[in-house]
Amino acid sequence: MTDHESIASHTRRWVEQFVVAQQLCPFARREVERDSIRYCVTAVTEPFALLDVLRAECQLLEEDASIETTLIIHPRLLTDFLAYNDFLDSADQLLESLNLAGVFQIASFHPNYQFAGTSPDDAENYSNRSPYPMLHILREDSLTQAIDSYPDIDAVPERNIQRLNTLGAATLAQQLEALRRR
Repeated sequence: MTDHESIASHTRRWVEQFVVAQQLCPFARREVERDSIRYCVTAVTEPFALLDVLRAECQLLEEDASIETTLIIHPRLLTDFLAYNDFLDSADQLLESLNLAGVFQIASFHPNYQFAGTSPDDAENYSNRSPYPMLHILREDSLTQAIDSYPDIDAVPERNIQRLNTLGAATLAQQLEALRRR
């Protein structure tokens, strides 16, 4: 198995065995079952190169309706969470410049993800912690439809916080690390 295949496999396991298993995203199971998630692993090491990958993946999503969503996994770039977080503005600006804001949305996942106002060790940060830094491209129309059809969507973040706090940060860290080692 190549490095890229291994990274994609780890990420797929994280989606299936963490995100779906913990019910962190009420919409993920459907896409896993449909096999409509694209796992794009890139070896880029420069932010501008990652923007080129993002541009190409948006174009692919525009051309191929069978792909619902793409995870751009970039394990060699933006490993520092603050640099990653700053980069998100550039990614959003790219969508704007391509007239794709409102068509696509970027969700963010990082091994050291930390929500504003939380401590680095707070369990709730694990709702957005992933094995590798990644950009998640979502289709706005699909997201809107899913949200509109989901009962009490506003309760999801609080439910996730409660579930993750019950498990505890130490258990969550072990689970995430185990998914990277297999």
